Amino acid sequence: MIRADVIAAAEQAADLAGAVIRPLFRSSLLVEAKGDASPVTKADRDAEAAIRAFLADRFPDHGVIGEEHGEHRPDAEWVWVLDPIDGTRAFVTGRPLFGSLIGLLHRGVPVLGIIDQPVTGERWLGVAGERTRFRAPLGGQAACRPCGRVGDAELSCTSPDMFLPPDRPGFERLRGAARRVTWGGDCYAYGLLAIGLVDIVVDATMKIWDWAALVPVVEGAGGRVTGWRGEALRPDADGRVLAVGDAALLPEAVRLLTDR
Repeated sequence: MIRADVIAAAEQAADLAGAVIRPLFRSSLLVEAKGDASPVTKADRDAEAAIRAFLADRFPDHGVIGEEHGEHRPDAEWVWVLDPIDGTRAFVTGRPLFGSLIGLLHRGVPVLGIIDQPVTGERWLGVAGERTRFRAPLGGQAACRPCGRVGDAELSCTSPDMFLPPDRPGFERLRGAARRVTWGGDCYAYGLLAIGLVDIVVDATMKIWDWAALVPVVEGAGGRVTGWRGEALRPDADGRVLAVGDAALLPEAVRLLTDR
């Protein structure tokens, strides 16, 4: 069981990130190029720095893995995993289809996750063994919807460009079998899955900070998050991520992705 003070600290960390990000949204930003050519802004760096300082003060024995500022004690029993702006391209183009991701691993297993959208005020909080909590100005609750066949499923993925040649055939099989495909959203798509508006999300080339927070959110809403072979995601995962709202979809989706 995750202690109440740890859950409260995760929510406070999301609040800190939002306070940094909101004033910079749709403002004039200096956008630099990282080594992988993705955009990074002052908002990314400053938001992660604020979270790390807060967590270091509250939990000095915990480790941290962050997209912007690297690793600190990544082999600790408890490790926070941070992506202050997941969907930076959406952020720098003024679209609110991004989120702050705050995850917590216990011995390598994701046990807590937050998807926070600081502009729209939506927040998903997932804790292992508990039902995911969803907060939004318009209300609603976290609950994946039933969908037993890929042919009836709404499929979402961040971008077709993320599928490298070895992954492309599997993705095309799944795409061709699905009822409909929508693009974009990054972590926001997983939030939509967790409130029953999307049935499958598939991505590739995902880093640990891209997926660690998503697992407790989706699974606490009744879904599943795995690799493309149906395996549990762990720190050494290969970057291929499959999320389904209905566990009945998992075998068919895995078969299509892997051609089994």
